[in-house]
Amino acid sequence: MSALADFERTDSGSGGAVLRFSGNLSLANLGDLPDRLDAVEGAVTKIDLSGIDRIDTVGAWVIRRFARDKDASIEGLNPASQHLFDQVVAAEHPIELPRPPASPFVHLLAEIGDAVFTAIHTLYGLLGFLGATVIAFWNVATHPRRFRFHATVHRFEVVGVSALGIIGLMSFLIGVVIAQQGAVQLRQFGAEVYTINLVGRITLRELGILMTAIMVAGRSGSAFAAQIGTMKLTEEIDAMRTIGVSPMEALVVPRTIAVVTMLPLLGFYSALIAIIGGGLLCWVQLDIPPITFVQRIREVVPLNDLWVGLIKAPVFGAIIAIAGCFQGMQVESDAEQVGRRTTTAVVQAIFLVIVLDAFFAVFFSQIGWI
Repeated sequence: MSALADFERTDSGSGGAVLRFSGNLSLANLGDLPDRLDAVEGAVTKIDLSGIDRIDTVGAWVIRRFARDKDASIEGLNPASQHLFDQVVAAEHPIELPRPPASPFVHLLAEIGDAVFTAIHTLYGLLGFLGATVIAFWNVATHPRRFRFHATVHRFEVVGVSALGIIGLMSFLIGVVIAQQGAVQLRQFGAEVYTINLVGRITLRELGILMTAIMVAGRSGSAFAAQIGTMKLTEEIDAMRTIGVSPMEALVVPRTIAVVTMLPLLGFYSALIAIIGGGLLCWVQLDIPPITFVQRIREVVPLNDLWVGLIKAPVFGAIIAIAGCFQGMQVESDAEQVGRRTTTAVVQAIFLVIVLDAFFAVFFSQIGWI
């Protein structure tokens, strides 16, 4: 059995002391050696380890720490022990303690700051991408042979024709809900007939185009981001640039044309289906025949409401297409970014559509189109 680690102190003539260690400087045999070393007072100039039987990493670390604190030299090591000490010294580095958690108020301010910075950075990127899209449109307009007709027609089908079913069902149900809720509230004042006014004006002016834009953003905007993001990930876009094909002209321009062209048509279609849904509910619940409903719609819905919806639709379409294509172009490293950018494209497009809808509401109100 190896002897416990021990040391003896010898005072040298130079004013310091020499500690000579003996025994086994391993974890199992250290005993109270660390505590006794901490109790050593005065200067220590040298540590002699020539008398030890064995030393392990823990023992080397204890001796190294003591020598560092006392500014003492270590002597008497054999080659194996010297190599162990060299490894301990190489692994010795200061540890950065974790910062104390910030207060909830500071954390909230940091979150707000990050959100503002991200919003400004994203807006800057969107504006730059909008400029690149305008340049791409100009290049296509000045060089008509570069226009991709078949790709654009295919996008017409994907964005418009394929969406007729889901948009029609959504609009019909929205018209039914508006008519039902409006009738319930207006019945309290004996004014159920004004349900027709509510259905006609709110669907043509606001909800028809707004709900269609949200649906297209979730359906086509996400598809644009996923498709372009996957192409970016598989380096197809880099290959297009290598062979001299502009990704903006080949990918962004057809998608933007398709959404800008189809959204007014889809919005008008959505408003008509919503009016049909509201008319059916008025017929069933309020006993207002369809002919009376149509006559009342023609009387109370001004043509301005139709123009308001048709003016907003292309702007919403441009926002949806640019947001989807922009986020797709931002995909860089891995497949996870495709999903993240797709989600961001939908959220971004819906947010901007709602913001612009509020702006248009104030603008048309100011010019008298109420």
